[in-house]
Amino acid sequence: MFVKIRSGAVLGVNGYIVDVEVDVANGLPGFDVVGLPDSAVKESRERVRAAIRNTGYSFPVKRITVNLAPADTRKSGPAFDLPVAVGLLICAGAIETRAAEAAFFAGELSLDGAVRPITGVLPMLLSAREAGLSTCYVPAENAQEAALVAGLTVIPVAHLKDLVDALSGGEAIQPATHDVVRAFQAETAENNCYDVDFADVAGQAHIKRAMEIAAAGCHNLLMIGPPGAGKTMLARRMPTILPDLSFDESIEITKVYSIAGLLGLRNLMAERPFRTPHHTASYISLTGGGRSPMPGEISLAHNGVLFLDELPEFQKKALETLRQPLEDGKITLNRVGGVCTYPSAFLLLAAMNPCPCGYHGSEKCKCTDAEIARYLDKISGPLLDRIDIMVEATPVSYGELSAGQTGGNAPAEASVFIKARVEEARARQAQRFADTPTHFNAKMSASLVKQHCKLCKEGSELLKQIFESMNLSARAYHKILKVARTIADLEGMENIQITHIAEAVSYRGLDRKYW
Repeated sequence: MFVKIRSGAVLGVNGYIVDVEVDVANGLPGFDVVGLPDSAVKESRERVRAAIRNTGYSFPVKRITVNLAPADTRKSGPAFDLPVAVGLLICAGAIETRAAEAAFFAGELSLDGAVRPITGVLPMLLSAREAGLSTCYVPAENAQEAALVAGLTVIPVAHLKDLVDALSGGEAIQPATHDVVRAFQAETAENNCYDVDFADVAGQAHIKRAMEIAAAGCHNLLMIGPPGAGKTMLARRMPTILPDLSFDESIEITKVYSIAGLLGLRNLMAERPFRTPHHTASYISLTGGGRSPMPGEISLAHNGVLFLDELPEFQKKALETLRQPLEDGKITLNRVGGVCTYPSAFLLLAAMNPCPCGYHGSEKCKCTDAEIARYLDKISGPLLDRIDIMVEATPVSYGELSAGQTGGNAPAEASVFIKARVEEARARQAQRFADTPTHFNAKMSASLVKQHCKLCKEGSELLKQIFESMNLSARAYHKILKVARTIADLEGMENIQITHIAEAVSYRGLDRKYW
């Protein structure tokens, strides 16, 4: 007897339909799984056999062949346990064929028949909807995530026996319900309550200004300064001034986290990611990889922030892998298990000391010129060229630190006010780029820069002098224009003024000071 059950798998960030073809025939008893399965898929034979027997059903003692089509794509993970079991139970007569037609099945089975959660449910069900399937049977713990896909009837399955009863005319399983919009709004409100604020940071007004510009235009930012100047403290407050996620952005992030198995108890990512990998992280952990490529830190930071503290302490190879994703907003991984493309449109926020000891330029510094050169050489010119804004963090004075205790100065500006200006600037960009795939000033193409970054005569003369005196690259020239465009947006001005150019240029000098 032959049965075909619809299931799914994930390739990169997208799901695709897999036809689980089950054939039970007379002959020497055996159980073969074909269609480029990995070890986890091959081991499903033992899980399915034990689960069927331990739930009280007879396992067919015949020649069993399971094909996972398309056969030229490698399959991984335990998600095929449930569709294989359904196919075998149909062949054994425990389930009617019609009950499983036009339905989607995915789930891992434990030996006692319980259905365990799997990763990648959201992209799988999006592909199921595109394929015209209307009913989906998924593990109960994945049901709320699956219910994010509108237009599908999601049936949560806790145990194989419950599924068999429902498909054989017994007690039906109630579909999962999920008010997606209300849940998104509730989780957004809950996750945007931060316990840190820019008002907590004394001084460093110039860095706060640079971070506001970076957040408004999605510009990459590098902070250089001695230990204790507040670089990390400021960086951790960046999420407090970023605009709230849109629903479409949330779905994009949720897909990546679902594939990586990092959703946990959450069903929907409602806050912008803020990833802070340790400086000992390898290049594979940053970019992603493995035999079956999984997303790395740069993809987990999609639509959010990737903060690299102690930048020169990272492996040089790891830093160099950032260059292409910073430009393209995506990364393509070629591995034994296939070729996958993951999104990686993130804001790079980095911090570093000016020398190995951190006290360059003061009496405390004991570093030799050679040691400083080796330290700074870990940051290559091409990577620096991709950073839009560079600012120097200087030690905070006693007067700035004691202002809160003495009450002599006005308190620092709170994040909520900075965020309001950032959102207004983002709204102007959304209107400007409404008919293009671009969303932020930092991602403008050369043609968009030419169209939207027109300069007055004085501004053009100033930029010409700076371009020639600083020997800037074409990329640095365009980045200055993009930053100036963002500064103008923050001030609500249609045209770029000479003051905007001057401020944008001021953020390009540190690479000449230290490198």
